[in-house]
Amino acid sequence: VQLQESGGGSVQSGGSLRLSCAASGYSVNYYYMAWFRQVSGEEREGVALIAVHGATTYADSVKGRFTISRDNAGNSVYLQMNSLKPEDTGIYYCAAGPNYLRLWNDRAGYWGQGTQVTVSS
Repeated sequence: VQLQESGGGSVQSGGSLRLSCAASGYSVNYYYMAWFRQVSGEEREGVALIAVHGATTYADSVKGRFTISRDNAGNSVYLQMNSLKPEDTGIYYCAAGPNYLRLWNDRAGYWGQGTQVTVSS
């Protein structure tokens, strides 16, 4: 199982970025998929999750600004980030797991290497 993130970069406050996560070695159809982010020295926090059946969960801090989606045919997951704020800065990780609570709460699953997102004011 491998996950590869892409799409990070630097953007000004109010801008947008779209992160992609390409999966290999398994089908995203059968796993819960999520995006987490981490700032140096802080705990990794859940940003968004999409369930096998398509239901979504978002951190309160990103509701209304971020959208998670999946492309089962392309075996990929995306995170559209709009109205970005400096506090959105961090390393964004793609993760996958067979259990919602274990993935979202316990961080138990498969992880990508991360992609840096920097939002300047």
